[in-house]
Amino acid sequence: MAEGRVQSVDRAVALLEAVAAGPREGLPAATLATACGLNRATAWRLLATLEAHGLVDRDPVANRYTVGFAATRLAASAGVGGLVRRAHPVLVRVSERTGETADLAVAQRLGLTYVDEVAPPSVLAANWLGRHVPLHATSSGKALLAWLPEDEADLLLEGPLVRYTDTTVTTRRALRAELAETRRRGYGVCVGELESRLYGVSAPVLDAAQRPVAVLSVWGPSDRVTADRFPELGAVATAAAAEIAGTPYVAASA
Repeated sequence: MAEGRVQSVDRAVALLEAVAAGPREGLPAATLATACGLNRATAWRLLATLEAHGLVDRDPVANRYTVGFAATRLAASAGVGGLVRRAHPVLVRVSERTGETADLAVAQRLGLTYVDEVAPPSVLAANWLGRHVPLHATSSGKALLAWLPEDEADLLLEGPLVRYTDTTVTTRRALRAELAETRRRGYGVCVGELESRLYGVSAPVLDAAQRPVAVLSVWGPSDRVTADRFPELGAVATAAAAEIAGTPYVAASA
């Protein structure tokens, strides 16, 4: 072993990499132990530690391990610069095509933070760069939550759902129904739920395991971005998010 390295950390990293390389439904501890050349007791203790920190998730029924949301957040945070460089030309094209503002957000600190934005030069728009927004009151937040396992989404929604406007969703039951519809159609919508005059749509940027690493949004004032435009803008946002992710765009079923 190289001088200065910690064996237990090396083993934990090896397990995390094995989990990440596994199938979407996850792998049992015994399989992961064999893949990493570890005895089962050692692998189990390390996996339990990784699970406690949210770096892996364990299905209590199937007893299989998958990558946890904390690992996804770390990856998104570390890769923001590269992600922005990859996404920026796409945002430019989206803004030019729709005549509205296009944004890219990543998950941070139990919410979303906008890390890039392109607005049409003729449009006076609010600047959302660096803003941290609630998940239940934005199309971007709904797009993130809809593609997370329900238990992970619930962890990100601790506490009451704060009302910001008359249209803010404030009950868990209503939000779950909207998240199901968001997943079905392929994008989230916002009808003035954070700021009453701002409407928008958002689509998730998904990794190879179909987990959201970022969200692409198209938004504007309610007199331009009306609900009638949501299907058009949603299709644009979904295709653009798939382009950033490097995957072909497949329209959601009707």
